[in-house]
Amino acid sequence: MNYRHAFHAGNFADVVKHLILVRILDYLKRKPAAFRVLDTHAGVGLYDLEGDQAERTGEWHEGIARLVQTGLPPAAAELAKPYLDSVKAQNPDGQLRFYPGSPLITRSLLREQDRLFALELHPADAEALRENFAGDFQTRVTHLDGWAALGTHLPPKEKRGLVLIDPPFEEKGEFSRMVAGLIKGHRRWPGGIFAFWYPIKEPSEVESFVADLRATGIPKILRIELTIRAPSTPARLFGTGMIVVNPPYALEQDMRTLLPPLAALLADEGRGEFKIEWVAGE
Repeated sequence: MNYRHAFHAGNFADVVKHLILVRILDYLKRKPAAFRVLDTHAGVGLYDLEGDQAERTGEWHEGIARLVQTGLPPAAAELAKPYLDSVKAQNPDGQLRFYPGSPLITRSLLREQDRLFALELHPADAEALRENFAGDFQTRVTHLDGWAALGTHLPPKEKRGLVLIDPPFEEKGEFSRMVAGLIKGHRRWPGGIFAFWYPIKEPSEVESFVADLRATGIPKILRIELTIRAPSTPARLFGTGMIVVNPPYALEQDMRTLLPPLAALLADEGRGEFKIEWVAGE
């Protein structure tokens, strides 16, 4: 189970994940005080959809390409506009070839007072990420295990912001690491927003993860999921999920506007389903 960014750039999971990201950032920008985004598994920042890795899977054709070509109803389109504007900025000729990862999407939405800390463990990816942000004083790129940053980089001096945790799921135990990471990060920064992405492949594994989150006793945990096909045997990726801790007050309603048309647009034969529920309330 390998979800290294380059193979899946712009797929349905990226679309949902990055729409959630921009809605959180939009909320943070409503107050003038500065905020910081800590992207723990940042990847390279920009992906060539015609490159070998992206073309090997071709998943972007059923993700960002479908969204750009078809569009969304007006209310959902308004919420998606910052995300689509970020994608268009990387494709000035109007042809969809490059896809921005979470660091570039985040950077496109920062104000002068805001900061991005982008971490990447893979040496080649970290170097590519550093090149993509060369000369950018608002962004710090660090070659570092993102899990370690939940202890060393929190809380940020701004006291406001988001921790985005989007691991590649190259190794077993990532769900357990996310629970442990949340406990560590929340202890250091209980008021911060934490967003954890996860693949939906084995339903029982996801339900166990959610139960472990509930058992932490941490409040204000929102679960957002979109599935594009039914589970299968042998197991394959059929959905995408995001756990958001301390979500902005408007996020739940934003996703209730976005997910129905996305489920129809991105799913196999329009058979998508979505879930928005509170794992833990106040």
